[in-house]
Amino acid sequence: MYSSVAACSPNIWFVLAFLGLGMYLSVAVQKLTVAGAITGGTLGFAIFLGAGYAGLVMLGVFFGLGSAATSWKLKYKQSQGLAELNKGRRTAGQAFANAGVAAITGLLAWLFPANAPVYQVMLAASFAAATADTLSSELGNVYGRRFYHVLTGQKATRGLNGAISLQGTGFGILGSSIIGFLYGIGFGWSYQVLSIVLAGTIGNFFDSILGATLENRGYLSNNAVNFLNTLVGALAGGAFISFVKI
Repeated sequence: MYSSVAACSPNIWFVLAFLGLGMYLSVAVQKLTVAGAITGGTLGFAIFLGAGYAGLVMLGVFFGLGSAATSWKLKYKQSQGLAELNKGRRTAGQAFANAGVAAITGLLAWLFPANAPVYQVMLAASFAAATADTLSSELGNVYGRRFYHVLTGQKATRGLNGAISLQGTGFGILGSSIIGFLYGIGFGWSYQVLSIVLAGTIGNFFDSILGATLENRGYLSNNAVNFLNTLVGALAGGAFISFVKI
């Protein structure tokens, strides 16, 4: 089981060195811009404060899966106009949009240790939502067969905001499940694991709904939608465990 921050405080310099190395490598292999790497390292430290090594593992797995999914079949995505800008390199805004909620809940867990278990579930749920969104969109665009509008159920075009597919939804649930599995290893197996998977799936669908409505109309940017996706995932995770305790 991963240790909490209270138990691993003497290793703080090791964590800083690890994050620094990760920042350097992410820029060197062109997965993050310089500003994105600095932002990611800062967020990573906040996550470590509240969730220890388990939080860093979730961050690393999300980043690794997201980068791999973004790079997968890149030439095909480019030919179809589905590839991200900056050749998949994440900016500071994208880093905060995907991990900002996790960092905030990490800080809350550190500042209010009596409520740390709730905030740690919310942290994991935010990563579940972010991972689900990334895998469902990136891999769904490649392997999806039929696409439907998330609100109307009518046929939709591949790659458009609000278009979902059975295959993409499956990849999203897989992404949430991976984060739930990591939470179980780090903090113990309980109903909270299922709560994280469900919360991540809810956040992912909420992302599609926002994309089909407010983002398509120009009211929200993609970064804002991603941030709200993780926020909804975190709130759903917190609500689930609070409901079970009642």
